[in-house]
Amino acid sequence: MKPVWWEDGFLYYIDQRKLPGELVIEKTRDYNVIAEAIKELAIRGAPVIGISAAYGIVLASLENKDIEEAAKVIKITRPTAINLFWAIDRMMSLQDRSFRSLLEEAIKIEKEDEEINYDIAMLGVQLIPEDSIVLTHCNAGGLATSGYGTALGIIKKGWEDGKIREVLVDETRPLLQGARLTAWELQEAGIPYKVITDNTAGFMMALDRVSAIVVGADRIAGNGDVANKIGTCSLAIIAKRFNIPFIVAAPTSSFDWNIYKGKDIPIEQRKEEEVLYFAGSKVTPSGARAINFAFDITPAELITAIVCEAGILRPPFIIQSV
Repeated sequence: MKPVWWEDGFLYYIDQRKLPGELVIEKTRDYNVIAEAIKELAIRGAPVIGISAAYGIVLASLENKDIEEAAKVIKITRPTAINLFWAIDRMMSLQDRSFRSLLEEAIKIEKEDEEINYDIAMLGVQLIPEDSIVLTHCNAGGLATSGYGTALGIIKKGWEDGKIREVLVDETRPLLQGARLTAWELQEAGIPYKVITDNTAGFMMALDRVSAIVVGADRIAGNGDVANKIGTCSLAIIAKRFNIPFIVAAPTSSFDWNIYKGKDIPIEQRKEEEVLYFAGSKVTPSGARAINFAFDITPAELITAIVCEAGILRPPFIIQSV
C-alpha cells in the first residue's frame, strides 16, 4: 500500500480524508493540487508530506512552471513537519534541475524512505516486550510514509515476530487519524486491535493493560524534545507515572539540526471548525470558539528511546547531524 506514487507522468495519491469509508485515489499533474492536498490533510504524515512535496516540484517542472514559486507554495502548507522543508530543500539543491533529474531525486527520496522504514522496524522491535499490548497515537503507518510505517512499522514487525498480541489505537481527536486510518491499516494487515477514546489511555495504563507506547514524530529538536500529534505529551506523562516504555520512531529527516529545544518548534494551529463540528454536524453551542493545536511537544526526559535508521537513541539526548 502506497499513499502516493508516480506513474505515467501523473502523481497518484490516496485521499486520506475519505478513509475508511471509501478508498479514493486521485491523480494530478498540478503542484497546486498537491499543495492543497497537504494543507487539507488528504495527504498527511511527516515522511509522506516530504515525498509528496518532492514530487510537487517534479510536477512544476513537468508543466514548465517556475519551480522556485512551486517550492514557496508547497512550503507554506504546513509549518511543523520538517520533512516538508527537508525534501524541498534537497530538491532545490540539485545543480541539474531538469525534469529527469528532479524526477530521479524524488524517486530516490521515496525509495530511501522505504528502506528507512524497514530499518526502523528492525531496530525498534528490540524494544517491544514479549506478549505485549502496544498503544499508538494518531497514524504513523504506511499512509504516513512510503508505504510501511515508522511507529506502525515497529508494531507490524512486532506482530510478525510474535511479540505483540494486541494494539490499542487512540482515536486521535479531532480528526480521528487513529480511529479512521491506523485502525484501517491494522485491519488490512490482520493485526488485532481495539480503538479507544483518547481519554481512556491513562486508565488502560493504570489497569496494567499497556506494555509499551510507540508513536511517530513530525519534528525532533536537538535535545530530544519531540513534536507529534496533539495528545502525545499527555500520553508520555502518564507513561512515566506507570513506568511504561515510551518509544518514538522517526527518520533522521524528522530531526531539525537548527533547533535545540522543543519550545522553538513552530506548532500548527488549524481551523476551529475541526473541533466545533464532528462528521459535518455542529456539536457545540452557537458562538462557541475553539483552540485547535495540531501538535504538542513531548519533553525529552519523558522519552525512553528514539528509533531512527541510524540507531536507537537513549537519554540523555544530545543529537547531532548524522
